[in-house]
Formats: sequence, structure tokens, C-alpha cells
Amino acid sequence: MLDAVRRRKWVGGLMAALLASSVAQAQDALPSAANGQGGIVDLEAMVVRGVQPGPGLWKITQGEHTLWILGTIAPLPSEMTWQADEVEAAIAQSQQILSSPSVKLDADVGFFGKLALVPSAMKAMKNPDGATLQQVLPADLYARWVPLKAYYLGRDGGVEKKRPMIAAGELYQAAIKKNGLSRKPVVWPVVEAAAKRHGITPTPTTLEFKVADPKQALRDFTAGGIHDAGCFRSLINAVQNDLPTMVERANAWAVGDIEALRQMPREDPASACSAALSDTDFARNRGMDRLEQRLREHWLGIARKALRENSGTFAVLPLSVLLAPNGYLEALRAEGYAVEAPE
Repeated sequence: MLDAVRRRKWVGGLMAALLASSVAQAQDALPSAANGQGGIVDLEAMVVRGVQPGPGLWKITQGEHTLWILGTIAPLPSEMTWQADEVEAAIAQSQQILSSPSVKLDADVGFFGKLALVPSAMKAMKNPDGATLQQVLPADLYARWVPLKAYYLGRDGGVEKKRPMIAAGELYQAAIKKNGLSRKPVVWPVVEAAAKRHGITPTPTTLEFKVADPKQALRDFTAGGIHDAGCFRSLINAVQNDLPTMVERANAWAVGDIEALRQMPREDPASACSAALSDTDFARNRGMDRLEQRLREHWLGIARKALRENSGTFAVLPLSVLLAPNGYLEALRAEGYAVEAPE
């Protein structure tokens, strides 16, 4: 029964997690020389460990009102302890804390209704008609998958029947773990603890969608129309070529080297996965298309209100959306707010 309860999270979270992955957790990478057959690398010894300061804060001001923003990345060094003195000081001067942007799908079917949907949710993870990855992927792309899967996932036969984006996501998680990196929450638990000490309840910046037809939604998702080979290819590229730069970026964040982070070009595999999902009839029919733009507008509206009402506000944002040419910082600067980068 416990397994079934855990799996029910797919009902409210499967599409949301995949659609929002490019914003909630950006995977940053740069094509670089890989070692070993099939592009397999082992970089654990290069990952920083111990107590690290992390990056400084961006400061957004208008008159006497200030918004401090911490830029985050994932993955980060798995054996790092974050010493968040500057964040503690900013939160102490704040009246409101904004969480990182996210997406939530609300399917009001009740506890037992969700349990009843578990088989459909599990089916949505797999290729239609029981097809294997070898059958649904281009031959050259599947050939790249085989040695990586053998090295990182071993003899996991079940993964061969999963959708390409699901299978590649499992490979990516195994690869970063093997190389001393982790996507476990590092920043938010520290922020929450500081907020509690100062009597602040964090403000969610979640963009919510009501799913009135969860059973039909899962059927539509399972039926296809999702061209996720691009998502698969991008994640394979990250595992095969980009792990060295993931390590460099994780180390740069840990030691607070913002300039190094700025200078590292990045490819965002999660954007390909988000695009594969949002550019479908399933997403368009439920108002979930143009998701990154919707999230940006939603967060900016909350941030503007916080800047008007508070003398101090603290926020957490992925660096990928913070520093993008058309990102959140540029939007605030264009609206007349003063933007000061970390030293």
C-alpha cells in the first residue's frame, strides 16, 4: 500500500515536474572533451568538499525598497556544506521571502481517486504499445545510449520500455551521483530555517493549473504526440560531454565565483524536455503552453508587489532564468529598477 501511495504523486506531479523542469532546476552544461569509451567520464575527485560560502546576492532597489535575490544551480557538490552568512543577513532585513518559481497541477479527485489513477500514471511513464527505446529512437541516438546505460544503470531492463525523457532522466541522475554531484535540496532548507528564526512564512510563487479531467489528461499524455527524442538527445549530450563543466559550475557556485558562472556558456537540457511537453495538444488544451513565459510573468507580478509593500524582500531564483538575455533581471532593469550584481 505504501508503494501505491508514493506512486499517486504522479497524478498531481508527473506533467508538472516535467513541464517545469527547465525553470525549477536548470541543468547547465558546456560541450567539452570527454574521456573514455562512449564519452564516459569520472570526475568525483574534482568536486569541492567541506564548508563553502556560495555566491553573493543580487540587489534590486527602488527608492527605499530592496529585493535580494540568490541565484541557484543544480546539481551541486554532494559533500558541500553551505555557509549562508549573507543570506542570513538579508533575511533578517526582510519582511517577505519568495520561493523559486514552480508549477502545480491540482487534480481534485480525492485520496482514493488518486490511488485509482495510479495504473494510468505508471502507464504514462512508458512508451505506447509496449515499444522499447530501440524501437522509438533514431539508431544513432540509441547507439549512444547503450554504453552509457550499461555503465551508469547496469542491467536495468525495465528502463528500456520507458519514455525517452524518463529513461534519459534516470541516466542523468545516476551519472551526476557517480561524479560527486547531487540534486538534493541545498539552498531552500537553509532559507526555510532562517525564515522560521525570523518569524517569516515563505511566499510560494507557484503557478497553479486546475486539471478538471485527470483521467483524460493521463490518457492524452499516454497517447503520444510528445516528440521527446530532442529531450533525450540533450540529456545524453549532458551525460556524454558536459559532466566536466557541470563540475566546474558546481564548484564555481560553491566558492561564490559569479564571474566564472557568467563566462560559462550553457546548454539547458531541461528546456528541450519542457518544450517537448508544452508544445503538445495535451498542454495547449489545458493552458499549459508557453510555460516559461507564463512562469516569468507570474513571478515578476509577485516580485513587483513585494517591492512596493516591503522595505526588504528575499527571493530564490535559478541562475539560468536570472541571467538569461531575456531573463528576470533584464525585465526588472527594463522596468526602471536599479540592479546591482554581487561582488
